[in-house]
Amino acid sequence: MRRTLRRKKIRQRLEWLALSTGMTVVPLLPRRLCYGLGQMLGALGYFADVKGRAVALANIEAALGCSGKESRRTAQGSYRTFACTLIDLLWSSRLTPENFRRYIDIEGLERAEAEAGERRSAIVISIHYGNFEWLSLAMGFLGYAADIVAERQKNPLLEPLMHRARNRSGHTVIPRKGAVVRLYKTLRRGGRVAILIDLNVRPTQPALIIQCFGLETCVTIAHAWLHERSGAAVIPAHCEPLPGGRYRVVCHPKIEIPPGATATEIAQASWDSFEPVIRNNPAPWLWMYKHFRFQPKTSPRKYPFYANTSPHFEKLKRRLSASGAI
Repeated sequence: MRRTLRRKKIRQRLEWLALSTGMTVVPLLPRRLCYGLGQMLGALGYFADVKGRAVALANIEAALGCSGKESRRTAQGSYRTFACTLIDLLWSSRLTPENFRRYIDIEGLERAEAEAGERRSAIVISIHYGNFEWLSLAMGFLGYAADIVAERQKNPLLEPLMHRARNRSGHTVIPRKGAVVRLYKTLRRGGRVAILIDLNVRPTQPALIIQCFGLETCVTIAHAWLHERSGAAVIPAHCEPLPGGRYRVVCHPKIEIPPGATATEIAQASWDSFEPVIRNNPAPWLWMYKHFRFQPKTSPRKYPFYANTSPHFEKLKRRLSASGAI
């Protein structure tokens, strides 16, 4: 036991050293070199990450119905995009309010401002598409600082470094535990919150079931719950890669939510604003994540190999159906 704990502490310190060194060295590199480095590491990651590659290919086949060369090309693009996102996060100390537009185009911001209302309070939703880290930083530099929810790092030594990188444009990073109540208080004060909605959550957690590429998946209830109680506009946004390591942040029209809409309908409409983006250009999405962990007992669609039936998932389906939520 002591040997295991000692190894864990050594590994955590090495991880801290690697991240700290990266945050010091990478910003010294030219932008073009960082882009090339991300592309190279992504290509290497695709071949080295055997388990992740299998998940990505299975997801692409189940969601998009493609396989073979097309599937592999999409998966490779996903790895390259993710690697560039990580490298760019290390390089992001070079971004400032004065220069960030040199690297990031903004589309649809004026409409989003109008739809947020005079208080400019909104629930901004996004997905792991393109450079989601720079999407957050760009919105902060534009004057739209928000409370954003982040997963706690498995290595606690990395927390201060990641928080420093993510909140440098004015955001407040809050832990997932107890986040919804804090986000609600922020909206009540007229503030803004940001939530990633493509994370598969457990059916034992506050969750909803929606259709994602025609497959059922569990998603967070947070953005639907917050809208129901605050009335704040739900505004989607994503960040898509451009040639040469530049990006475009796209603010979508706000989600049109009719009176009396259920939480599931709100969550489904939110996802539906992003699915066409992914279908049009699938490579920038995080395909190596297990998006479809829970497989219904009966389904005409084939789920990825890692999906399993779950009594908790079926119980959630029955509860949502009985309440009229689905």
